[in-house]
Formats: sequence, C-alpha cells, structure tokens
Amino acid sequence: MKTNLFFPIPKQICLILLIMTTVKVAAQEFQGQAEYFAKSGLELGTWGATMSEAQKKQIQDRLKNRLEKTYILKFNVEESLFVEEEKLDAISGATDSWGKNFAPGDKYKNVKNNTLLQEQEFYGKKFLVSDKLLKFEWNMTSESKKIGEYMCMKAVALVPSDSLTWFDFSWGKLRSNEESKDTTEIKMTQVEAWYTPQIPVSHGPSEYWGLPGLILEVSADNTTMLCSKIVLNPKDKTEITPPEKGKQVTKSEYQEIIKTKMAEMRNMYSGRRGR
Repeated sequence: MKTNLFFPIPKQICLILLIMTTVKVAAQEFQGQAEYFAKSGLELGTWGATMSEAQKKQIQDRLKNRLEKTYILKFNVEESLFVEEEKLDAISGATDSWGKNFAPGDKYKNVKNNTLLQEQEFYGKKFLVSDKLLKFEWNMTSESKKIGEYMCMKAVALVPSDSLTWFDFSWGKLRSNEESKDTTEIKMTQVEAWYTPQIPVSHGPSEYWGLPGLILEVSADNTTMLCSKIVLNPKDKTEITPPEKGKQVTKSEYQEIIKTKMAEMRNMYSGRRGR
C-alpha cells in the first residue's frame, strides 16, 4: 500500500502566501525621495546685546549658509540616506569650509538593523561614524494638520541635547565640558515632529525616525526642518548605498577627537598670544 506524503494545501492558504509574497516584494521595491528646508535661529547671547539691528542683520547674512540649508532624504522601507545640498556662500561665492567641519555629513540609517553610518570630515581627515540609531520615546498626540497634500499627526519626545548635535562644536560647549566633568546634569531638548501615516515608513530627516509614518516636519531647539517636496516610486530607481569612506569610530569617540583637537588649537593660540 502506497502512502501519500504530500497533503493538498487549501486554496485559502495558497492565496494568503501569495498575498504575503506580493506585499513583501512591493515593500522591497517601494522607494521615495523627500526634500527638506531647514532654518535655524541666530543666537548671539550676551555678545549680541551690544549690537545694533544692522550689525545683527549683517552677521545673519554672512551666516546664511549655516542658518538655512536644503537636504534630500532618499528612502525605502528599511533604509534612508540624508544628504545636504551644498550651496555657495551668498557673500563670498565660496563654500563654508569652517562650518563644514562641524556640519553633519551624509547620514545612512537602517531602521531594521538599528544602524547609523555617517561620514564626517574634520580638518581634511575623513571619519565614518558607526553607531546605533538615537532612541526616541515618542509621545503620540491627537493633534493633526496638513502639510502639502498629506495629513500629519503630532508626536513629541524629550532627548539629551548633545545626542542631537554630537557632530557639532562650540567653544562654550568645550568650556562647559571642562568645568562640569564631575556633574551629572544632562541638558534635554524637546522635539516636536509631524508624521504622515499616508507614507508608512519609519524614516525622517537628520537623526529623527521611529514613527508610524514619514516625518514631514520636525522642530528642536532653534531649528525647524520642513518637507517641501515628495516623490514616491520614481521611474528611475536609485540604490541607497551606505557611506564607507573614513576611519570608523563611534559617536563618543568622534566627540573626544573633536574636543581634544580643538583644545590643542586653543592652547596653541593662547601660547602664541602670550609671547
């Protein structure tokens, strides 16, 4: 007597498997590109209190390339690549070489693997920062608004300020770190994000991610990023390639490199003035 080892598969199960395979393939092929305009406020502190409005405007015009930037976010379901569009300085006609040392480089995020890869250039030396994605404890709200043709929902989160600007530097931050080595106080920044469930990917500009929809607007401290254009499933598909150039370091290692180098430059400059 022959035993049939193959059992017939019900038609419903075949249909479910087919749908699951189709959805998986469609998700893998899904792709989009979003353009963001970022604007930061000018903070002059006590130094700016003695300036006239004309002087403040002159400084603002000279720093325009640092205060207003345009970025492109390419994304699929799992990956994204965030790149700044480089512009010439409005005053000199040159690129901002000093600001480039402390500006975020090309940023690759993989939300499936919880991976960040970011290129950074510091005084001609290239680094590849490899770390985990910044963790956001998002608090969903019931507030909504339209951004372009997309309905968006609001979410807020409180995160350590340094985690948003780990690639940046200021002399004030250096002094603060040197003076408060033994303190445990951590400055926090509130982040406000608007995401659209109509584009169901967990991506966003810069460090931001982790919501059930593409983040179209985000504000933190004195900077706001707003999406101005979206293209979904373009005819010309582009591969999202992780950056790979530079010495591989973590975020904390990169911060230590910046602090050490800038402290050396300050001490060298102080020594020359004392001669």
